[in-house]
Amino acid sequence: MKYTQLGRTGLKVSRLVLGTMNFGPQTDEADSHAIMDAALGAGINFFDTANVYGWGENKGRTEEIIGNWFAKGGERRDKVVLATKVYGNMAADGEAWPNHDKLSALNIRRAVEASLKRLRTDYIDVYQFHHVDRATPFEEIWQAIDTLVQQGKILYVGSSNFPGYKIAQANEIAARRGTVGLVSEQCLYNLAERRAEMEVIPAAQEYGLGVIPWSPLQGGLLGGVIKKEVEGGRRASGRAADTLANPSSRAQIQAYEDLLEKHGLEPGEAALAWLLTRPGVTGPIVGPRTAGQLDSALRAVELELGEDLLSGLDEIFPGPGPSPEAFAW
Repeated sequence: MKYTQLGRTGLKVSRLVLGTMNFGPQTDEADSHAIMDAALGAGINFFDTANVYGWGENKGRTEEIIGNWFAKGGERRDKVVLATKVYGNMAADGEAWPNHDKLSALNIRRAVEASLKRLRTDYIDVYQFHHVDRATPFEEIWQAIDTLVQQGKILYVGSSNFPGYKIAQANEIAARRGTVGLVSEQCLYNLAERRAEMEVIPAAQEYGLGVIPWSPLQGGLLGGVIKKEVEGGRRASGRAADTLANPSSRAQIQAYEDLLEKHGLEPGEAALAWLLTRPGVTGPIVGPRTAGQLDSALRAVELELGEDLLSGLDEIFPGPGPSPEAFAW
């Protein structure tokens, strides 16, 4: 495994991030524990989750699965850089109550205590805002965070799904308060979805945030979906199926798969390896449902993509270009 600093911090994290969203809804606890053991054994030390994972009536279940894994001992907690998130409403479905979501000081305090209990740990390494809260000023948010840092319950703070201007706003206000501010941004970013290159990634680089792409395969679209269909494997669903329903988009994905077949590469592994070449990227989040999917992701770290292949990928999936030239002169 290769490691890098998380943004401008001294924290060393693996270049692959283990995403745990499938733990509970799609992968049972025993298999989830096996995947975490395999990830740790392969050198992945950065684990990402969120308080709402488990979804529906099982919100919080994913954190519980991770907490039970930590409780097995073996220095599991000490070896892991643990990231979780706050924003979503954690009240029981149908019982939504004011102040049980978003980023008020009250909900941040409540959410941290609940996550710590489910995760069976005393602290969270990277506490992430899952979404922007347009109703809560950053002065209030940072006051709540400062208290938690002083109490030793969280160490660093990151954002997720923030636009560039909110990254700037958050860190300018943090700087005026004399605090560290955001150190990471978790955003939707992959070959097929490159809008983050216009504003989000430049803002992250300017303020020293590590970029953590989620959905690196665009919901399976970049994982060889057409080839799998032809071979009678798992059919596309969700966003991938919607995209393939468009003839021009399907032709684009076919060109992508053909290019990688020419180079003898697996599409999913190449898509991850491409992200590892991108400026500002700390590491993509991989969310394996099985141990085999984890093995495939691990191979991406060792891939070296040649300039001709990178140019070919840019031709198929052109980026938006730099800002403001992408939309102005």
